[in-house]
Amino acid sequence: METRVMEGLADAGFDDVTLAQSRVFQRIAPAGSRITDLAEQARVTKQTAVFLVNQLERVGYVERVADPTDARARLVRVAGRGQAAVAAARRLERQVEEEWTQHLGARDVATLTRILARLREVTDPYA
Repeated sequence: METRVMEGLADAGFDDVTLAQSRVFQRIAPAGSRITDLAEQARVTKQTAVFLVNQLERVGYVERVADPTDARARLVRVAGRGQAAVAAARRLERQVEEEWTQHLGARDVATLTRILARLREVTDPYA
């Protein structure tokens, strides 16, 4: 899924985002996230997260804004180009899911989805 989405995004004109950047980008909360939270969730160092966010900010995928709960802190928030990329990624995910459904059948895809969601309960501390 990840490979197909990344290839599809590149084909759709979002060819300036890397897989490493996407792993930080996809963890940004709707109201924004602090760098330390993004680093922890992406399982990278804070320095790596800062580097990746700087790259994403430079090409318009994210922006930094004041944290309304702490005047000293900044939040990373999805910007306009990032919102367009998210919308494109969602369309691509649906296309891949439709292909899988055609190949496996709706019942098996539902079973697979249920099993993966259950596994996430024990493998993803941020689920």
